[in-house]
Amino acid sequence: MAKYERGSLDAVFAALADPTRRAMTERLARGDASVSELAAPFDLALPSVTKHLAVLEHAALVEHWKEGRVRYVRLAPAPLERAEAWIADHRAFWRERFAGLHDLLRRADP
Repeated sequence: MAKYERGSLDAVFAALADPTRRAMTERLARGDASVSELAAPFDLALPSVTKHLAVLEHAALVEHWKEGRVRYVRLAPAPLERAEAWIADHRAFWRERFAGLHDLLRRADP
């Protein structure tokens, strides 16, 4: 994976490009979970799950802590909110552009 600045928008989109990591963030949107709870639905070895979590953590999408020997993970929503704002800005831009194109084409149609 390319090296992106920790917590950057590029790191967020790169982290969410993987379906396993998206599924993990969807699970964490419902509440905190232990690493073993997150790993349960996937046919992955624990080291692979840990690597996925490291990518999510690098993108600042998750935070973790330990209680005894159990490591827990929670979703950090701020990077998702930044990505959502970026998408909304671009959606508005392109919606305006396509509306202008639609008007132009309608006027040009005999």
